[in-house]
Amino acid sequence: MSRDAEELPAAIRESVPEFDDEYLDRVAGRLLYNYDLQKDYTLHGEQWALYGEMRVKSQKQFFHPALSYGDHESEEYLLVRRSDHPTVDELNRLVDLGHDLADEWITADEEHYGTDITFILISEEIPDAVVDYVEGFRDRTLLKFGYYGHYDVNLVVVAPDAEQSVASEVADVAAAFQLWDDVSTPDEGVLSRFAKRFWQ
Repeated sequence: MSRDAEELPAAIRESVPEFDDEYLDRVAGRLLYNYDLQKDYTLHGEQWALYGEMRVKSQKQFFHPALSYGDHESEEYLLVRRSDHPTVDELNRLVDLGHDLADEWITADEEHYGTDITFILISEEIPDAVVDYVEGFRDRTLLKFGYYGHYDVNLVVVAPDAEQSVASEVADVAAAFQLWDDVSTPDEGVLSRFAKRFWQ
């Protein structure tokens, strides 16, 4: 567990999984403020070292919380694992998986605003073909022409030892994986920048 996480109250600290991986421990120390985290998560027969889930509900109210309107729900799911040599074919397969998961996980109705399904691969290096593919990648699907919101499939590939990463256009969570960068500013808390997009 990261040093920052060790300073949290015991109830929160105990809910954060410990990884046999110093890098993931430090990343989890950044993510725990926004995500429910699990380790060794199995999905569709595939193993993921880290799984994260964030749910946000926003609503407007008229004088009293009981008189609410304009409810919107947003979610983000993170699926993280190591990949010895990421390829464009592997990324394409993950994008297809993302669409399958969207069909399973999203309740498409008037209250659904947006869902992000983000795949993060951790590698020793990032091939040029992968950089080119991810930098130009954007995959947003409107549900019922946007009436039921939308979902995005996002991609991040990070090489921590080389202090390099590449992320698709709206994969703001990539900042949490760039341990060589400070993700906070004087006016913003940890990772609050990417959380803001749920209200934009």
